[in-house]
Amino acid sequence: MLGATQFAATPRPVLAHGAVEQRRVVIVGGGPVGLTAALDLARHGIAVLLLDDDDTVSTGSRAICYAKRTLEIWDRLGVAAPMLERGVTWQVGKVFHGERQLYRFDLLPESGHCFPAFINLQQYHAETVLVAAAMREPLIELRWRHKAFAIAHQNSGARLGIEAPDGAYEIDAEYVLAADGARSSMRRSLGLDFRGQVFEDRFLIADVKMQAQFPTERWFWFEPPFHGGGSALLHKQPDDVWRIDLQLGPDADPEIERQPERVLPRLRQMLGPETRFELEWVSVYTFQCRRLERFRHGRVFFIGDAAHQVSPFGARGANSGVQDADNLVWKLSAVLRGEAGDALLDSYDTERMAAADENILNSTRSTDFIAPKGEAARLWRDAVLELAAAQPFARRLVNSGRLSLPTSYAGSSLFQPDDPGFQAGPPPGAPAPDAPLGDGSWLLRHCQGQEGGQQGQFTLLRFGSEAPEAPPGVARVDLPADGLAARRYGARAGSAYLLRPDQHVVARWLRPASAGAVAAARNLALGRD
Repeated sequence: MLGATQFAATPRPVLAHGAVEQRRVVIVGGGPVGLTAALDLARHGIAVLLLDDDDTVSTGSRAICYAKRTLEIWDRLGVAAPMLERGVTWQVGKVFHGERQLYRFDLLPESGHCFPAFINLQQYHAETVLVAAAMREPLIELRWRHKAFAIAHQNSGARLGIEAPDGAYEIDAEYVLAADGARSSMRRSLGLDFRGQVFEDRFLIADVKMQAQFPTERWFWFEPPFHGGGSALLHKQPDDVWRIDLQLGPDADPEIERQPERVLPRLRQMLGPETRFELEWVSVYTFQCRRLERFRHGRVFFIGDAAHQVSPFGARGANSGVQDADNLVWKLSAVLRGEAGDALLDSYDTERMAAADENILNSTRSTDFIAPKGEAARLWRDAVLELAAAQPFARRLVNSGRLSLPTSYAGSSLFQPDDPGFQAGPPPGAPAPDAPLGDGSWLLRHCQGQEGGQQGQFTLLRFGSEAPEAPPGVARVDLPADGLAARRYGARAGSAYLLRPDQHVVARWLRPASAGAVAAARNLALGRD
């Protein structure tokens, strides 16, 4: 399957002559990021219109690696289970230099987690699950083959120009979320451009269907024996499909290199002449490490690839985009409900631009290590690889793609200074870790409205009976002062953590605090004076 699911084109809405449709929130782009934002808004009780210029899910596997944090977000939205069921779970990777294995790594060595470190799942499978969930949600309206081709700022929002199969029309939206990808028409219409670096090296990416005995691990080669002078990456996907990436160099002609007569010999050299396989999808790409100068422009917010681009090494693209939506939606919902002022939305810029800079830095370093520029850089890279086989310290310098981790928003003004008494656990700004509870449930699900709590609230984690009471507007989760959860949070009897609706830590108290202190921390997180 290459993304064959097709949806009926949506007719243009019937409007009086000269009338402009009115909407509170419009999302442009029906990929994983736009669909995630739509589902999250609906869970917060906000009606949303989602426009997509196509009538199918994506073609080819595209993004395939979804991280633990993304799965936790999707679990809150009710879509993680079918993805986990179909996806390929993995946590171990191996790094090779030539024929020699240098080392292996384990991304989640400890037990007691609801979700794995990563699953591999073709983007079209992920989108199919997200679309099905969106179509079941009465607060979401999906319009297929409705292309938003223009946007203009207005005092109370933005006006969108839409081209539908049966004619053009306009929408006035209070807020617009531009999730229309790397070639964003919304970005182009506003005259915005990326700042950053474009890399010259070209890479072949292929989806190969085959019965193979490779383990379910991430394998990365520097200078593999079957592909001289470049790098190679092998990943297992569902349906007996394998993702293969091969470095081609800056002078490769993309039109020539994607032809089967060029691709098939490369794959046979890698897989061996006896291996039978079918080529499902192939592309040749270069990549960029770039972002917009700002992600918020009035009432228009750019999320995902429309806001930032990174190399595919490290699985930081789609995962970062889902976390963009996770960061923005609860804030926008609070503003629309009158619980916070417009200034809260500026923190989306502050927090997610810092996350983008972190991802771009890691992605740039990965690219520079995989494709060193100049003889000195190559000699240093090769020396590190030589040492890494025997010296653990050198493995930290090897960079075949620093794999996606959630960002801590430590520099944001929406978090309290840390309690210096803590010796362990997540500080303010960090994402809250999950943990199994004695009744078989999971801690984060109590914070997400799945175990009796309310969706979209701030949550107070109370360790022991001496912990503070939760003030109005804050959900409460009572936890034992011993056990795995307490250890992961560095807590003792009387300790407490306040979490935002996106499960980032607002504040924590080692010793019992007052309900007033908790309420003040919540007000801070909402941008209130």
